[in-house]
Amino acid sequence: MHPDIIHTVLVDDELPALDELSYLLSVHEDVKIVGTANSANRAVQKINALAPDLVFLDIQMPGKNGFHVLEEISSMDKPPLVIFATAFDEHAIRAFEENAADYILKPISEKRLSMSLDRIRARIAAKQDPDAAAALRKILRDMGIGSGITRISVEHQGRIVLLAPREVVFFSYENRRVIAHTRDCSFPCASDAALDRLEQRLAKLSFFRANRSELVNLSHVRAYAPWFNGKYVLTMDDTKKTDVTVTKARVKCFRAAVEL
Repeated sequence: MHPDIIHTVLVDDELPALDELSYLLSVHEDVKIVGTANSANRAVQKINALAPDLVFLDIQMPGKNGFHVLEEISSMDKPPLVIFATAFDEHAIRAFEENAADYILKPISEKRLSMSLDRIRARIAAKQDPDAAAALRKILRDMGIGSGITRISVEHQGRIVLLAPREVVFFSYENRRVIAHTRDCSFPCASDAALDRLEQRLAKLSFFRANRSELVNLSHVRAYAPWFNGKYVLTMDDTKKTDVTVTKARVKCFRAAVEL
């Protein structure tokens, strides 16, 4: 690859967005688009195969999203630089800023794109941080994703909102999505396609797997009582006073977790 050319992969599930970004980049002679992808899986394949210098990455995609792409490419020997092209709330933006990651809010303006590319050129000229993979993993942690999770990333009105684990009353698995339930609202999680992985990441906190499809925050259990067939029923302290069933196999573990 020519050293003066920034070999770039574009990732977005919407074709018009890919076309628009391709058009905006066409005036930058040192940027060469070597591949595009419209899903997380295809993005990981393209990035591994093409080893680009730069990736424009949309986070909001159906199924596996841009965070899954970050998790995968963070294990590469030399991961590419990443510009996030998406819509975020101010807390998520701060997480990127604190990690010196660049982002562009949609709709993308020519001026903002040029600023981002100037930063990329400067970083490439200074040679990329050899520990770039660790930097990507730190972004994931600060966004509430990956090991050492501190916040839960959820989707709300086209944005990524960050919840503290203590705000979540319980998680449920519905229609192939993990849903985070707070006291008043419910939000689809922006990451983790199954509860198993989320359970592992929250293992050090006060979360308990009550059954196959529900993970509860023990701090939000208002009351509990024996139910039929050796099961327990929990009443959560959300506004709906949701009942959650603890399976017979999990009752002993639950009592050990909550009783003195």
